[in-house]
Amino acid sequence: MRRLDRDENAADRDELGDSRHGRDDTAPGDENAAEQDVAGGIRGYVVGLLAAGLLTAASFAAAGTGLIYGPGVPVALIALAVGQMGVHLVFFLHVTTGPDNANNVLALAFGVLIVALVLFGSLWIMGHLNGNMMPPEMMRGM
Repeated sequence: MRRLDRDENAADRDELGDSRHGRDDTAPGDENAAEQDVAGGIRGYVVGLLAAGLLTAASFAAAGTGLIYGPGVPVALIALAVGQMGVHLVFFLHVTTGPDNANNVLALAFGVLIVALVLFGSLWIMGHLNGNMMPPEMMRGM
């Protein structure tokens, strides 16, 4: 029993040592209002703003300059857009994978599912309508 107390105290000292050295295991956008001061909250928003600005500038550079091979520009823009969505979700909307954010992540996943269904369903319908339309010559004869 005495050894268990010594091990627990060592674990407590390790936790205190990690927090004193500025190391923690939270996600970049994860905030705990009880443990974080105003400067820490502002710092998170500034980091998010800088990351979003950098990704925006990279998008304009990819589209406006010849740095990227022409057919690869849409792929680069899509990758940068997905990265920017991630920055906005984490730093500004505070959607993380923590246990207290499970409902937020599920709501986000459901929203993405609905948008994907509407988008791909619309494209599928338009593709089939285009294939089944009457030729222009037959329409002129009507």
